[in-house]
Amino acid sequence: MPIGTVLVANRGEIAVRIIRACHELGLRAVAVYSDADAGALHVRLADEAHRIGPAPARSSYLDVDAVLGAAKAAGADLVHPGYGLLSEDPAFAEAVAAAGLTFVGPSAEIIARMGDKVAARGVAEKCGVPVPPGTGDLTAEQAAAEAERIGFPLVVKASFGGGGRGMRVVASAAGLAEAMAAAGREAGAAFGRSEVHLERYLRPVRHVEVQVLGDAHGTVVHLADRDCSVQRRHQKLIEEAPAFGLPDALRTALREAAVTLAREVGYAGAGTVEFLVPPGSGEFFFLEMNTRLQVEHGVTELVTGLDIVATQLRIALGEPLPFTQDDVVVRGHAIQARIAAEDPWAGFRPAPGTVSGLALPLGPGVRNDFGVEPGDPVPAMYDSLFGKVLAHASDRDAARRRLVGALGELRVTGVATTAPYLRTILESASFTEGRHDTGSVEREWVPDPAEAPVALGPSTVDGPAAEAVPSRRVRISTDRGPVEIAVYGRAPRAGAVAGPSDRPSRNSVSSRATAAVAGGVPTAPMDATVVAVRVEPGREIAAGEVVAVLEAMKMEMEVRTEVGGVVGAVLVTPGTSVAAGAPLITLG
Repeated sequence: MPIGTVLVANRGEIAVRIIRACHELGLRAVAVYSDADAGALHVRLADEAHRIGPAPARSSYLDVDAVLGAAKAAGADLVHPGYGLLSEDPAFAEAVAAAGLTFVGPSAEIIARMGDKVAARGVAEKCGVPVPPGTGDLTAEQAAAEAERIGFPLVVKASFGGGGRGMRVVASAAGLAEAMAAAGREAGAAFGRSEVHLERYLRPVRHVEVQVLGDAHGTVVHLADRDCSVQRRHQKLIEEAPAFGLPDALRTALREAAVTLAREVGYAGAGTVEFLVPPGSGEFFFLEMNTRLQVEHGVTELVTGLDIVATQLRIALGEPLPFTQDDVVVRGHAIQARIAAEDPWAGFRPAPGTVSGLALPLGPGVRNDFGVEPGDPVPAMYDSLFGKVLAHASDRDAARRRLVGALGELRVTGVATTAPYLRTILESASFTEGRHDTGSVEREWVPDPAEAPVALGPSTVDGPAAEAVPSRRVRISTDRGPVEIAVYGRAPRAGAVAGPSDRPSRNSVSSRATAAVAGGVPTAPMDATVVAVRVEPGREIAAGEVVAVLEAMKMEMEVRTEVGGVVGAVLVTPGTSVAAGAPLITLG
């Protein structure tokens, strides 16, 4: 492979993964970073790094001109988009090519065709692959009639992007308009495109996907299949390869359908074709195609022994696939747990902060893909995912037990994580026996706040007296269900001056809102961006009414007032950032 330079147009653990693959291939790796990521691990590992803007993703990682400016300054030959951000933006792929650089992925035309969920449905239908009843892109005015035609329940889906962003399940016509607005906002924030469409909501189903690779010489192969059915509100939590318990005929049909779709569009690069599989039916339905690397690519690498990221780079450099379909052999089973800075026992509340301590599990068959080291922040303005723990063994149950042990050894301080919760899922009877589906998290595995692990110390309040600090929980509503926020701290004594041990740590943002919450004035529960304001000065509001919608770590939260009154002033506007504890309105 000739020596070249790759600009990694991403951040976090996937940027780290790509940089390491570049180094193994003898390629120079160039990082880009926002002000929030100036000292991030991917910046430290790269051969060169360039600032591309302030913290908000729209002003940095989603700024095409800034990213391409960095590529030009670094003398890059290739641009690898990773996943998320600009990875499925055809305009970005086209701009990369127009700048004389090589995009690591399919062409802009293919991204536009398959990244458009509506157009991709058409390709599937042409190839004879079943699709759920649905629509094309539509407006709120058109949605009502189409919803009645499709029938409830249905799902509002972003027409562009992926990763479960911009999806809302609607049970009846009453919630349709708000679901479309929320899905469009989330999709616009994550991918820069807010178009949505409707599909019939199928339940119960499993989420099964097939990894494909194609080169510029017309070869397309599959790298077997994965099951990603452990999901919460369309966000994958645990993935495994191969998909368990599929009849041979169904497994073969899924793999053949994925390869047929990829060949139909002349696919070159790594991609994933996703399907919905009703358990025990022998049927499957096309869901979408992701024209990029997947978060869960690692489990496929473990069972096939193939490096998907390195193969992406080789394909981009014009090389043919170095293996045939017959060379792809699945050995054993692999399972991955996504480690996110969220508190499952508080409604999966985002938990940004600084990772003060990190000890990764070691041992045979264990792999860790992390984007942080001790002392690194998990910023509030980006996705909460900061690492993944994977386990590979001879069979599914051995891999499951190995991952349970690895999660038990994982130590993270400074932020709450999903690791303990995912361990309980892996130990459950339904997961162990393979009886779960995409609705199991909401139906069977709802975290009980009474069973929450103790998370005091560095993750909440500094100082030796942390265990004595009183706490209470405040419940707020979000677009993804209720969220309970732990508030730590004491009310100050009259005339007292706060000492070092009385001051909240960076990870104890909710304590700064204690007085405002107690007084009933709505405040920001954490550092966030204002999405919408629902009140205006002079309006009389009742207790429990929504006054604003905030967004942090890609989760929308409705902030409600605890007391009624007349709005005196609105202190925030949509699009602006607010600090934790900042008042949103005043009440007369």
